[in-house]
Amino acid sequence: MTELQSGGEQNSGSIFSAHEEEVVGTRTGMFGARAGSDTSGFDGLVRHVVIAHSSPRPYGGWFDDAVDFLSEVLTEQGIDPAQAIESVAVDRGELTLFINRAHLLEVCQILRDDQDLRFELSLGVSGVHYPEDTGRELHAVYHLTSVTHGRQIRLDVAAPDSDPTIPSTVSVYPANDWHERETWDFFGIVFTGRDDLTRIEMPDDWPGHPQRKDYPLGGIPVEYKGATVPPADQRRKYS
Repeated sequence: MTELQSGGEQNSGSIFSAHEEEVVGTRTGMFGARAGSDTSGFDGLVRHVVIAHSSPRPYGGWFDDAVDFLSEVLTEQGIDPAQAIESVAVDRGELTLFINRAHLLEVCQILRDDQDLRFELSLGVSGVHYPEDTGRELHAVYHLTSVTHGRQIRLDVAAPDSDPTIPSTVSVYPANDWHERETWDFFGIVFTGRDDLTRIEMPDDWPGHPQRKDYPLGGIPVEYKGATVPPADQRRKYS
């Protein structure tokens, strides 16, 4: 364990538990289709599903100071940073903070309002589904921009399939309103603290959430202006 210090130095005890890069599953084909239902022509493609890992300090550049500032303000508010920030990952020059969903609103409020951070702009919410990541199958990803400092940061918040709830951030970032509805529509993540979480792309009576990995790729006829389009796995087949 190493302790956070300003400037990216290491001491003997970090509040973030480091772990190796985790492979949670293997995906075949272009879209991960199974049982011979891949119609992309890439059914021989095999890829590992990898979850980002904690990075050792120093992170480099302004990343260390940003994490330190956030940790300091959380502590001042009586919140243990180790409980709010699950891990920190730096990959390809980008900073990602994995946030405990119970503290998402406090973290967003600090990132937006603290003078040393000033991430005033949220570019929306995206959903990700990792069915192999047991207990953390659903992820909401937030891309924040500091107009003041010209910086970008990513937040990743996980929830289990058994309780797919994440607090709504509309009170902090109002522009996330429709993005939360879209993420609910396509992934089934329930954003709590709002009363208008309705579908925004699919029809109100559409069953399921079509961007989840366990959603069938074929076998579902789609009606379009009175005409019925055959399911994708019935339209064409590659050898």
